[in-house]
Amino acid sequence: MRRQLTRADVLTEMIRAVNASLEPERVADAIVARVSAWIPVPGWLVLASTEDGEIRPLASRGIPSTLEAAAQDVGELVARSTTPFYSADIAADSRVPKAEPRHPPAAAIGFPLECRGRTVGALIGIDRAPSAREPKLAAATLSALRQALEPGAFALDNGMRMQRAEALSVTDDLTQLYNSRYLSQVLHRETKRASRSSRPLSLLFVDLDGFKGVNDRHGHLAGSAALVEAAAVIRSSARETDIVARFGGDEFALVLPDTGSEGAASVGARIRDKIAVHPFLKKDGLNIRLTVSVGVATLPDVAGSAEQLIRAADEAMYWVKEHGKNNVWVAGS
Repeated sequence: MRRQLTRADVLTEMIRAVNASLEPERVADAIVARVSAWIPVPGWLVLASTEDGEIRPLASRGIPSTLEAAAQDVGELVARSTTPFYSADIAADSRVPKAEPRHPPAAAIGFPLECRGRTVGALIGIDRAPSAREPKLAAATLSALRQALEPGAFALDNGMRMQRAEALSVTDDLTQLYNSRYLSQVLHRETKRASRSSRPLSLLFVDLDGFKGVNDRHGHLAGSAALVEAAAVIRSSARETDIVARFGGDEFALVLPDTGSEGAASVGARIRDKIAVHPFLKKDGLNIRLTVSVGVATLPDVAGSAEQLIRAADEAMYWVKEHGKNNVWVAGS
């Protein structure tokens, strides 16, 4: 193994494979593909360390469902300890967090993925059965493996950095919802898709009623905190498939793919009801009540383009504003 890992063509192949994409998942797949050719272990897993301290799996190969949790536990241990891991049986290894039900017996090896002086992830190998002895690599072989893995670690770190930068470019700084730039991109994309598939697409505009009074009476910091709370309530009222964005100021927008006007109105009513009972700024000793005006527009019912959909939803929202607020109105009804 040491002779193979120190060959120049092996390093060249690794560099070429992991730099074929900037997507972290594809980089991780490339690492797994190369390592599985070097070390005869049935199952492999690559995890990455995120900026907020979480460890998330990116790619796996040959790991049965019964050992997925065990492999991830070992991966988190390696990523946080930053040292290689060898175990003849993880079920009996005191270093591995105990699980319920207990992890099945299995042998495991793990290596930190290191670059730029820090650990960016972990590579875990799992055998479906325990080993008679600890499957430890000799020091020279471990050194060669680390050098061979380093290009993969650099590529993975670059991919994660790019992913974070892209996420920041489409995220509203205050609420952490999508921003209006991303909303426009999604709306144009989904409008084209809906037109091709003859499926409905709905857009909701949600405006906080009386929000200016929060700023006037309690200051802009309180107003910002209330917006964050409103964003969380709106996000919790939507579905996983819905795109939720801050459109600007105290106005929010939701893109609902494959949803007709009736289903969109139900989502709007759920948002209205949740906002109405939410005690805003309670942690600051206040108990502010707000309501929302919700406008709904659906393609192809009242619009044939993204611009028409925005205009129709906006007009429906202002209809609610002019007719008592705290309600949902569907354009064209």
